[in-house]
Amino acid sequence: MTNAAFDYAPAPESRAVVDIAPSYGLFIDGAFAEASDGKVFKTVSPSSEEVLSEVAQASAEDVDRAVKAARKAFEKWSALPGTERAKYLFRIARIIQERSRELAVLESLDNGKPIRESRDADLPLVAAHFFYYAGWADKLSYAGHGADPRPLGVAGQVIPWNFPLLMLAWKIAPALATGNTVVLKPAETTPLSALFFADICRQAGLPKGVVNIITGDGSTGAELVAHPGIDKIAFTGSTEVGKAIARTVAGTDKKVTLELGGKAANIVFDDAPIDQAVEGIVNGIFFNQGHVCCAGSRLLVQESVAEELLDALKRRMQTLRVGDPLDKNTDVGAINSAEQLARIRALTEAGEAEGAERWAPACELPSTGYWFAPTLFTGVTQAHRIAREEIFGPVLSVLTFRTPAEAVEKANNTPYGLSAGIWTEKGSRILWMANQLRAGVIWSNTFNKFDPASPFGGYKESGFGREGGRHGLEAYLAPSKPKGSAE
Repeated sequence: MTNAAFDYAPAPESRAVVDIAPSYGLFIDGAFAEASDGKVFKTVSPSSEEVLSEVAQASAEDVDRAVKAARKAFEKWSALPGTERAKYLFRIARIIQERSRELAVLESLDNGKPIRESRDADLPLVAAHFFYYAGWADKLSYAGHGADPRPLGVAGQVIPWNFPLLMLAWKIAPALATGNTVVLKPAETTPLSALFFADICRQAGLPKGVVNIITGDGSTGAELVAHPGIDKIAFTGSTEVGKAIARTVAGTDKKVTLELGGKAANIVFDDAPIDQAVEGIVNGIFFNQGHVCCAGSRLLVQESVAEELLDALKRRMQTLRVGDPLDKNTDVGAINSAEQLARIRALTEAGEAEGAERWAPACELPSTGYWFAPTLFTGVTQAHRIAREEIFGPVLSVLTFRTPAEAVEKANNTPYGLSAGIWTEKGSRILWMANQLRAGVIWSNTFNKFDPASPFGGYKESGFGREGGRHGLEAYLAPSKPKGSAE
């Protein structure tokens, strides 16, 4: 999409900074190796459908090898003083900063997100998480989790495709800082940045077996979750898979954190600054093509300003540029996969069929790749599927309310409880609303802001446990034993 008053020339980022190998193995015990049965799969760039590389498909035998390597490495890694573990984390953070341009281009190629986002949002946050948890490594006894907290052992971590490198950082940084070792499985559609991270671990001199990266589909993840040698499971992804993981680990001693789906309410009151709110709404639902678990996918706007706000929002949506993720002017990139695009289309068709009014700006989409124009629905009721189900795409459902109490009731009328946004000039109203909303993360007069020092997580079907901040350490620590107790 272009603005007739001020058109842009393409400003593509060079692909030359990234050297993608034709094939990648599994990273186990400090070395790359083929899958035991030789199976591979292809990873595709969603903006062009070009095959980027061939990646090993880990078998049950490979998962076992990775867990055993992590278990062996745990003895020495957990025995290191926190100051020594911190040095490795600091080194990893600095290498990420040094290689950030390369990693940003790689992430946009493999994931489809705009380079502006991977360069300016994802990569700085990735490095910040490693810096932050490096600082905690020698201060664990002051984190409020006991005087002598100990690591759990081997952490099995399964991450999604929407923020591949950032989710890796959220998982690996606190695990290593607390003295655990890791077996991580990236998403099948976005394995490349995790494999590049394996190379960063080698570059940083991280001891063999402390971090192991196994690639594969859902069956590989299921093998990892069920493995008896795993002490802790950390999962970010769909609620459906999260429920399956909870069933698998039930009755075992495994510690679990689940960060699952969301259907966040972005609530705009009549005294909110309209232009600022519009920017927050756009950032809340069109950032990363709406592939955000905490996306503000339900806009709740006070009835008296609904018309004015929607007019301003539609004008703003007409200026969004959809296209090449490597173009620095692009606002909305490609949908991550054909499967996800089919789900977005199915749910938007259901919205129309159920009587909601669909609107999207005039938009010429590329002929190859997976694309979906920024879309909003008005006339939405709480009974509509588009108001209840997570679409995980650039689709906004607009509902109205008259009173704060009605806004709370509608916002909480969802099986999810991950995030929410409140737009008003009244501080007292923000505090009152925040206290009423059943959501783990609540933003006021902003949206989608993240900080490694701030905990993140949800309630209800959005999962349990917190990542980030001091709270994020707890998931990787066993409480200290009382004095005089037997080991």
